[in-house]
Amino acid sequence: MKLLLLQPPVQDYYDTEVRLQPVGLCYLKAAVQNHLPDVEVVVKDFHAGYTRRTVRVPKELGYLRDYYPVKDHSPFSLFSVYYRFGASLDEIAASVARENPDLVGISSLFSTYHEEAFAAARKIKEWKDVPIVMGGSHPSALPEVALRHPSVDFIVRGEGERPLVELIEALRRDSDLKAVPNLGFKLKGRCVLNGVEPNYPIEDLPIPDMSDLNPALYTSQRKAVVALVSSRGCPYGCDFCSVRTTFGNAYRRRSNQSILDEMGLRYAAGCRVFDFEDDNFAFDHRQTISLLEQIIDRFPHGSLELFAMNGLCYFGLDSELLHLMKRAGFSQLNLSLVSGNPQVCADHCRPSRVDSFEKVVREAVRLGMRVIGYQILGLPGESLDSMVRTLAFLAQLPLLIGASVFYLAPGSPLWEKEHGREDQLSQARLTALPTHSEFVSRDDLYTLLATARIINYVKSLDLSDAQQGEMSLDQALDGTPDARSKLGARLLRTLLSEGRLFAWDGRRDHPLDRFRPAVFERVWSEIGVIRTVRGGTVVT
Repeated sequence: MKLLLLQPPVQDYYDTEVRLQPVGLCYLKAAVQNHLPDVEVVVKDFHAGYTRRTVRVPKELGYLRDYYPVKDHSPFSLFSVYYRFGASLDEIAASVARENPDLVGISSLFSTYHEEAFAAARKIKEWKDVPIVMGGSHPSALPEVALRHPSVDFIVRGEGERPLVELIEALRRDSDLKAVPNLGFKLKGRCVLNGVEPNYPIEDLPIPDMSDLNPALYTSQRKAVVALVSSRGCPYGCDFCSVRTTFGNAYRRRSNQSILDEMGLRYAAGCRVFDFEDDNFAFDHRQTISLLEQIIDRFPHGSLELFAMNGLCYFGLDSELLHLMKRAGFSQLNLSLVSGNPQVCADHCRPSRVDSFEKVVREAVRLGMRVIGYQILGLPGESLDSMVRTLAFLAQLPLLIGASVFYLAPGSPLWEKEHGREDQLSQARLTALPTHSEFVSRDDLYTLLATARIINYVKSLDLSDAQQGEMSLDQALDGTPDARSKLGARLLRTLLSEGRLFAWDGRRDHPLDRFRPAVFERVWSEIGVIRTVRGGTVVT
């Protein structure tokens, strides 16, 4: 028997260098080969390694043309061109035909991109009526939506290793599918969902088999990156997050020896950059300290670069842990603040200790680490004033701002509370500027997002060492050395003097009519000073 596991393309305004290395599919391959060694398993990534193609903006997102009217070359640009990142449907079908599998597994990680996963399934079915099983967060959150698609034969909810192994065994033996945990299937036109049961113990899962992947396709700053999962599950209950739908609320961590063995294997293959894809990398404080100490002892000093691109909960980070992270190879921290308003966080079941956040940021920067602080704009129930104060708070810290717009994530408690609908799935993305709050309009969110870019521009000005003290905004803008920075200085001065933000298409300015100067002014007047990433202070 031959199993083909594939990752489909995505379509959106942007993609990232690191995101979507299909480590989950590689776990599935390793598990199947561990339990069923006579089954041939091939992983195909149809997302990474393909030239991006411009595609038409979906009709349901047509309103975004007013917000992204031209291709903006300024430092404040948001988005402009809608792309397909990955292979065409014909390329997918041709590749699958060459492999000639007996079973195809398709990863549908995000409901946002479920249409691309369905389109791949539909195209494969045109080639051959091979059974298709779909897994990931989308079928976990909306199993019946995924299962009723005519090209999908099976879905798996939650973690997939054990269900996939038992599904293959059932198909080969022609045994009762109702005995396969987490499985969804069709019976006489009716959707049947089996109960969700625990996966194999995390320590029993074999190291993911990445032999089918080209490591050169997964990079950060042109360096090959390998995804590493040291734990699964999240003990927190943030109501805007859907991770529990897939991984549950029981935090499970691999042993340090297992993690180190995997790192050693990748290191021997030439990998030096690791991205911990955990939802809570440092949750187990004692074990994390032990792991970092062993990494420092085992690998040559300065040979590793470590990231946690999913973000780190700052709650458990202290000086000892930060020092060890720096020594082990962490040069950047992605810290999720969400909101600086404790009541807003409490309303969304999110722990909040703003003083701890500030302390962690300052200590990390003192140690020489770059910090990105994340804010969610447009959370239900949060006022515009509260969002403005959080943005101003982040502006005053020596970090870059990672501002994102809230969207309803299928499978999250808020999806249920807000009665999320299937026709809202296309808007479950930052770029769609979705609105789910009575307190802010889409124009407000667009303005706040652009304002965060403007603040980051000031934070990132490459000022000389002599300019790292306190200076006025005019002094900072006068010192811009390169053409793009000078363009930003001109556009910011125009905004401050005329109250209008312009985009630059390479030839002329274009007014951004959806930008609300009054909202920008509320943020700007609240800030007072902007701390740059190099430690300078710019008085606004």
